Amino acid sequence: MALMQPSPLSGKKNTRTVGRSFQPLFLIVFTLLMTTGISVRLAYLQIVEGAALRKRAEANRVRVIPKQPERGNIFDRNGKLLASTRYPRSVYLWPMAHTKPSWPVVGRRLEKILEIPQEEIEKKLQEAGANSSSLIRIARDLNEAQITAVKEYENELKDVEIHTEAVRYYPHGKQLAHVLGYTRELTAEQLKAREEEGYRLGDVIGQMGAEKAYEKTLRGEWGGQQVEVDGAGRPLRILGEKQAKAGKDLHLTLDLDMQKAAEKALGDRDGAIVAIDPKNGAVLAMVSHPTFDPNIFSKQKLSQKDWETVQGEDHPLVNRALSAFPPASTFKIVTTTAGLESGKFSPSTMLQTYGSLTIGGTRFGEWNHKGFGPLGFVGALQWSSDTFFYQIGRGVGGPTLIEWTRKYGFGQKTGFEFASEETKGLVPDEAWKQKVWKIPWTVGDSINMSIGQGALQTTPLQVAVMFAVPANGGYRVQPHLLKDNETAKNWRESLNMKPATIKVLREGLQKVVSEGTGKALKQPTIPPVAGKSGTAEAWKRGVKQNHAWFGAYAPVNQPEMVIVAFAEHSGGGGGSIAAPMILKIMEDYFQRKYPGKYQKPETK
Repeated sequence: MALMQPSPLSGKKNTRTVGRSFQPLFLIVFTLLMTTGISVRLAYLQIVEGAALRKRAEANRVRVIPKQPERGNIFDRNGKLLASTRYPRSVYLWPMAHTKPSWPVVGRRLEKILEIPQEEIEKKLQEAGANSSSLIRIARDLNEAQITAVKEYENELKDVEIHTEAVRYYPHGKQLAHVLGYTRELTAEQLKAREEEGYRLGDVIGQMGAEKAYEKTLRGEWGGQQVEVDGAGRPLRILGEKQAKAGKDLHLTLDLDMQKAAEKALGDRDGAIVAIDPKNGAVLAMVSHPTFDPNIFSKQKLSQKDWETVQGEDHPLVNRALSAFPPASTFKIVTTTAGLESGKFSPSTMLQTYGSLTIGGTRFGEWNHKGFGPLGFVGALQWSSDTFFYQIGRGVGGPTLIEWTRKYGFGQKTGFEFASEETKGLVPDEAWKQKVWKIPWTVGDSINMSIGQGALQTTPLQVAVMFAVPANGGYRVQPHLLKDNETAKNWRESLNMKPATIKVLREGLQKVVSEGTGKALKQPTIPPVAGKSGTAEAWKRGVKQNHAWFGAYAPVNQPEMVIVAFAEHSGGGGGSIAAPMILKIMEDYFQRKYPGKYQKPETK
């Protein structure tokens, strides 16, 4: 049997070798690169991004139910409550609520119950961001009908929560509006500016007055609960809780009884009343009219009627005690000081007064149109003679008069806590006149300024500081609202006036009340008073309607208070309009403090 021969085809070898030797190497390198890349990525995620990713994972598992802190209470100098907290119920939602399939039903139902457009609710949730772990308040101060409706439809409103929150409350309403101010939810611009300070969406902040000035003291610190939730957002268990820290209480220098008396005395007149302690500048009362109810700003949304009460043409939100007006003849205190301190006039100086004086071609009239005969400084203050003080202003000259005006604190802020609301007023001088009018200072400017007219602008608070100088013996005080235990000398500085100047001022201001233009305050119902009237020329809508001023302190020997009353566009004089306001306040104060010492006022 013949042997089988191998087929030529079966014995053919595969001689291809190109690339075979690189395949294992390629696979090894590729595997190493992939492994390295994955390792680097894992390391990056764990080490570099680990904290952020853990936080995001935690946010999906953990929710924070914030608890708003109670704002600190505000008390007057005697411990009487001025501002506190009430506890209405509010509606909250999780920020991701509007992204859920059930939102169209929830949104429409809430819109109907809360009377808030669904788009407005969505906007709040979107501003917070869907990944936010905090509840967002969408409505506050629910009434009983709204609470009942939410509970009635709780099957539809599973993502809706009702919680009690702390809301500002002012028990005395309008009576302390300008001095206490109000709180209001942060605007978008305010939130952006203050996020780094820990403020959050829906937070409230002091918007004016003491609430704004002492925001950091009153605010407190947020607290809340950390709650673990399931995939559907339902709470499983409480992981931890941080108690909200209430804000600190604030004790003010205000005297609530005097504040109420001042509010009543001013009545419906536009204007302001300020009372301070002349020894140290402590503010005892500060009233401005027209006023408003600060409680309306604690509402979620102001009604049209609410807006009308704060947006009138008379600007109810403006604090007139810190706004500037011409001081009129009250300013003759400064002119007297400049005349005597300059050395150009002495306490015994006597000048003839006239029906008018013509100076530099301009006629300057006397308020009674006939003059008072020869007068000294005391008599000139008593009768408020314009032509006497024209001569003093001309004699000392503009620079000296301006210097003493500034020494009394005019033309600058007083240092009072409401810095953003207080105007510094205006003390015109050569530089100002050249800049504004492009003409030099003239003797006529000095004459106008000598009786508190012209471009001079001062606030009622500044005028109160001026009256404190003769009352306390020559010290300019810094008005302040925060009660403390500091001695009077830390709140005042000496103007280094001659004792003779103080003596003339005191005698003149006493004569104003005992025999001059302020006789309305010469009453057995109060102790002896010293003061000065002022009537500033002013126009309103083209009609002359003068401002009325009166500043006074009492008792004359040991003053306990300085009160300045200002009636804007009253149309009358300071002695007839403003002085009776001060009388009512002083009667209320002295009758309460010294029962039986002074004759009680007749019932009117």
